[in-house]
Amino acid sequence: MEKTQGGEGGAGGGTSTRPYLIRALHDWCTDNGFTPYIAVHVDRSVQVPMEYVSNNEIVLNIGFDATSGLDLGNEHIQFKARFGGVAREIIVPVDHVVAIYARENGQGMAFPAPEPLAEGAVVQPAPVASEPRRSGLRLASETGDDEGDDTPPSPDAPGGGPRPTLKRIK
Repeated sequence: MEKTQGGEGGAGGGTSTRPYLIRALHDWCTDNGFTPYIAVHVDRSVQVPMEYVSNNEIVLNIGFDATSGLDLGNEHIQFKARFGGVAREIIVPVDHVVAIYARENGQGMAFPAPEPLAEGAVVQPAPVASEPRRSGLRLASETGDDEGDDTPPSPDAPGGGPRPTLKRIK
């Protein structure tokens, strides 16, 4: 099992809360008729179609209608999906998921990015990404404190344009 990193586990260690939160938000999206999307930090440990990667990130629809054999495990998220009509096997380490949210309203959660790989391991961005990019999501509080900066991102932020923002669910 994945060990606690970056304050994601409980006091005194334990497993990461990230896979449990991902599964919970996936269930919430599905139960409410929303489309669950994950934003993934891409490096050499992630198996995705590289032609859809932009700025070392890809956004994936992980709804049951878009995937086959979806497995939301504690270590990896694995499924098959079609890209440009071609079935592809997708494998994402859970610690590379930087956000999960509902496409329709932006409600979800953001997570800290994984530790960087060794020098020279950066994935080259693709010229065009057909998936929407996340923006306006803030990191899940490592202390559990809900008080934070709710200021929306600047329109000049990378990726620009109107996109869903993360909304606090109480």
